[in-house]
Amino acid sequence: MSERLPWDGHDRYLLVVAHPDDAEFSSGGTIARLVKAGREVTIVQVTSGDKGTPRRDLTTQELVALREKEEEEAARRLGVKTVEFLHKTDGEVEPNLELRGEIVRMIRRHKPNVLITHDPFRAYAFHPDHRGVGLAAHDAVYPSARDPLFFPEHLEEGLEPHKVNEIWYFNAEHPDLFVDITGTWDDKVDSLCAHVSQIGDGVEVFPRVRERCAEMAKDVDFELAEAFKTVVMRM
Repeated sequence: MSERLPWDGHDRYLLVVAHPDDAEFSSGGTIARLVKAGREVTIVQVTSGDKGTPRRDLTTQELVALREKEEEEAARRLGVKTVEFLHKTDGEVEPNLELRGEIVRMIRRHKPNVLITHDPFRAYAFHPDHRGVGLAAHDAVYPSARDPLFFPEHLEEGLEPHKVNEIWYFNAEHPDLFVDITGTWDDKVDSLCAHVSQIGDGVEVFPRVRERCAEMAKDVDFELAEAFKTVVMRM
């Protein structure tokens, strides 16, 4: 177990997530720490959450516009300058070659040292989009993003192959990196407050989130944590 951020030597981080609010719920405190430490953080939003509401008075197009606006505001509150939307359909994400290629393009465009995504290997992970995005991102890192004969059309776009140094999986069953977010808890909450369509005023949500962050910190010497399973790419 370790707490390395933000002094681990990496400069660029890319989060690949399924839905608006996934980055903030899983990693908002970590993102805030990275940005405050001068690291470059980019969020790739695979879907725009176009089905994620119990409301029946919204069209899909209206919900997309709303949730993309909320995600952009949440990212702004964390200091993230770039959010990329891939506009896949909510609830229908599959870890196929098309999605892998789009994530490879994002890796080659933004050249992250670290890619952060859903853990697709966690037992009993319910949401198929989380599994699909995590697996597609996992498969995009190696060898696809690294070797030039994978998706050679990217070369024509001026995008060179890129090697990611590490993958961090959030919501992992067996995390080994625990990030102290005690000092950035308020930043995490502020970013989540942008997702009004999902959490309302947050009164019922934030106690549960804080309890979860406290649980992740129970074996380390700080109050609140976000946790990740890390894989160092040695190939």
